[in-house]
Amino acid sequence: MQDSMHLMRTRRFAPLFATQFAGAFNDNLYRTAMVLLVIYGIYGDATREATFSALAGGLFILPFFLFSAFAGQFADSHDKAMIVRRVKNAEILIMALGAAGLLLQNVTLLLAMLFATGLQSTIFGPIKYAVLPQHLEKGEVLGGTGLVEAGTYLAILLGTIAGGLVIVAEPDGSLHAFWGAGLVVFIALLGRLAAGAIPPAPPEKDMADAPMDWNVLRSSIALVRTSMHRPRVRLAIISISFFWAMGAVLAAQFPPLVKNALQADQQVATIFLGAFSVGVATGSVLVNRLLRGKVSARYSPLSALLMGLFVLDLYRRVRAFDPGQEGLLSISQFLSHPHGGLVILDLFGVAAMGGMFVVPLYAYLTTHVGKNETARTIAANNIVNSGLMVLATLILTLSVQLGVTVADSLLIVAVATVVSAWFGWRLHRVAD
Repeated sequence: MQDSMHLMRTRRFAPLFATQFAGAFNDNLYRTAMVLLVIYGIYGDATREATFSALAGGLFILPFFLFSAFAGQFADSHDKAMIVRRVKNAEILIMALGAAGLLLQNVTLLLAMLFATGLQSTIFGPIKYAVLPQHLEKGEVLGGTGLVEAGTYLAILLGTIAGGLVIVAEPDGSLHAFWGAGLVVFIALLGRLAAGAIPPAPPEKDMADAPMDWNVLRSSIALVRTSMHRPRVRLAIISISFFWAMGAVLAAQFPPLVKNALQADQQVATIFLGAFSVGVATGSVLVNRLLRGKVSARYSPLSALLMGLFVLDLYRRVRAFDPGQEGLLSISQFLSHPHGGLVILDLFGVAAMGGMFVVPLYAYLTTHVGKNETARTIAANNIVNSGLMVLATLILTLSVQLGVTVADSLLIVAVATVVSAWFGWRLHRVAD
């Protein structure tokens, strides 16, 4: 990764990195503030809280499933830098309305704007990966992908921490997010400023102004079918999708897990999300160093299996956790608990192994297809990813209604890591 840091001084990479960083920071600032405000300040029932958290995760993911085909077509047939600037213009309006939702504590408006942030991420998602092989040399793509992933999860970490810090408790016990409302609008403006410096990224000549298929279902099926008929690409997409499905279950359950299984406050929930983000960023950097710039799935099977072992240890410690007092634990009380620090370490391990698993697979997708179809391939990947993520959150929501605890849902993730390891092993065999 050290060899790739020179990219941060170039216009062909740094503005895109900054734009992605600001967007990821803002999405997670808003989402964390919203979830913590609702769970700790509005709702007071464990089932409603777990259901809301899963619903929020599903609403953010749903646009990826519905509109990724459109996003991929649009990105491959238009200047990608121009699209990014338009997306960032929309983000300013979205975050202004989201800020109103935080101030008014209007759950419906908060969820509607969460869906809107998912929509803008859907459009931006294929572009950030498709621009890399267009602006970078072939030997720089893995390093650039790793930097984007590491930067994204650092932004997620900082946004998550900020989202927890902007939730302020009043003397009467009520919560408000006044500072968060102002901050999400300010960061949206910074993101638009960074987007203005991204160099032009025009479409390939045979794709310029290609006709759009506006039928969501037909275009999605056609896009996935076109991408998935190639065995290597299909294996990479399925492997990535299982990773994100596992991540969706984990991320959706962190706040209710912390409050109801570990009996800790919202600041501890923020630490959980932060530890996960640091872990993925660490894994993203480490795998690039191990592979030395070569695009390979060599370490993906082992990474998935180790991820599963960390999940099982996390499950064991959560089940054995006894807060030993009435009321919610503070950060210091949680960390002083015999299992507290080890729970955080398990989370870090899960995420680090996840980063090592997924980063080479994204680099593989962007380097093993033509530049004129990179965005559509990433969009097809996003459709399959989001489909499995939505399915995972629906299963999680149904399980909660049937009485499955948030701690027991960790076992679902542990089983899924074995499947991911198998797909990663198959990709390594046919691609390396």
